[in-house]
Amino acid sequence: MKGDDHAPIDILLVEDDPGDVRLTREALQEGKLGNTLHVVQDGVQAMAFLQKLGPYSHAPTPDLILLDLNLPGKDGRQVLAEIKADPGLRRIPIVILTTSASEQDVLATYDLHANCFVVKPVGFAEFLAVVEAIEHFWLTITRLPPHDSPK
Repeated sequence: MKGDDHAPIDILLVEDDPGDVRLTREALQEGKLGNTLHVVQDGVQAMAFLQKLGPYSHAPTPDLILLDLNLPGKDGRQVLAEIKADPGLRRIPIVILTTSASEQDVLATYDLHANCFVVKPVGFAEFLAVVEAIEHFWLTITRLPPHDSPK
């Protein structure tokens, strides 16, 4: 079962900044846990991935979502609200990973049932450390919900 014994998991990164995608990928590779990172660049693609629509018809259900708030088109707040309103998706842990440090964003995303809110550091080493800490916490300390559990 995923989430047990540090088995590799599927992570969906919803991020429009190519530099942040690269840094996140590098940080996860450093962890050497063999997780699979799937990347989409906006909220519309994120929902298509999660609902297995169009080119994402064979996409896995992710075990963890790293969600930026400031996305083109459908923003991260809208994506978060849609995921948490869907009985088939709401148990997927969502880590908000954003440049915003706004108290309003923190409160709004927790009101929408985000699992945690992390402000992206500006520096390269700090960014890598934050992603590695997220990976360590969510993949070695916590137990993730199985996909086949009753809704």
